[in-house]
Amino acid sequence: MIKNKILFDQYNPLNKTMFRIIDDAGKVVNKEWLPEIGDEALLKAYKDMLFARVADLQTVSYQRQGRIYTYPPNYGQEAIAGATGALIGDNDWLVPAFREMGAMLAKGVTLKELFLYFMGYEDGSKFQKAKFTLPISVPIASQILHAAGIGYAIKYNKEDKVVFTFVGDGGTSQGDFHEAINFAGVWKVPVIFIIQNNQYGISTPTRLQTASESLAIKSVAYGVKGIQVDGNDFLAMYRTIQESVELCKKGEGPVLIEAVTYRKGAHTTSDDPTKYRTKEEELLWDGKDPLNRLKSYLIDKKLWSNEAEEKIVPQYKEEVDRQFIEAENWGAYPKEDVFKYLYADMPDDLKEQERQYDRFLQWKATKVK
Repeated sequence: MIKNKILFDQYNPLNKTMFRIIDDAGKVVNKEWLPEIGDEALLKAYKDMLFARVADLQTVSYQRQGRIYTYPPNYGQEAIAGATGALIGDNDWLVPAFREMGAMLAKGVTLKELFLYFMGYEDGSKFQKAKFTLPISVPIASQILHAAGIGYAIKYNKEDKVVFTFVGDGGTSQGDFHEAINFAGVWKVPVIFIIQNNQYGISTPTRLQTASESLAIKSVAYGVKGIQVDGNDFLAMYRTIQESVELCKKGEGPVLIEAVTYRKGAHTTSDDPTKYRTKEEELLWDGKDPLNRLKSYLIDKKLWSNEAEEKIVPQYKEEVDRQFIEAENWGAYPKEDVFKYLYADMPDDLKEQERQYDRFLQWKATKVK
């Protein structure tokens, strides 16, 4: 039986208690709240998280080889997108930021499309098989306004859908964040706002983002349900999202979830996190790794083994390589994608840029010869 009202009352942000189900070693510490998920679905969720990590680490490697442009790693945050991916429906909306690979793959976005996106191709945002999915949004927090608007349309049309959207801890300092939560609260739209609090907005620690006791407590001011969750605990994230979906479908949304996690990699591949955080801090969070915690839980339940993982990881690496090579061989970037689709009528300054680029291409062709 779903007990969502009790969960959100018991873990009200004003109570200053973080919701978790398993500890850092994967042991159950909150049996009462174990989610309703079958063994097969749980194992699939772990494999999906593992695939996302393999893909993420290989993408960083491709970038270091100069084969792809700047990339924002997901390393260390897989339980958040993994739990979302395990629960998001085919007709639900996904409104991502840029660090939700697992959720995007679950929705039907392909790795090849993600690679194309980070190679600069417009084709990387077409998402041929992912219904109701907005493109990656790099301008911080701007996408959650879109999520609130989509939620309003869903309610207006009386559709049985939920919107999932993401923002980082740094994004909570943007005006767009507050406008979106305020609008969503007033109209009680079916939107689940997930803050990925990975401790840093690039190099700015969360303690310098806000004087609030948590990010979840911001829900109180806007009159919406909120909760702070251990974002590295897949089971806690799954249970929270499961109950948030039911609340939204009952017309009792929106919900604001602060998922406390840690960005184990760099903000992007152009960033050097050693400039602003210590090795001791990184080692501390290594002990809270989301994949290791869920793997330990699965091994205890005799659903998984280290041997099984050793067999499957090479298969994942091969599949990631296959899709990357397909993207790498996509062909030349169409010039019109740069210039012709920004405005209905191209302004003069953009026309001049295109002329200058044409002259550059002519010069380049001459130099090659």
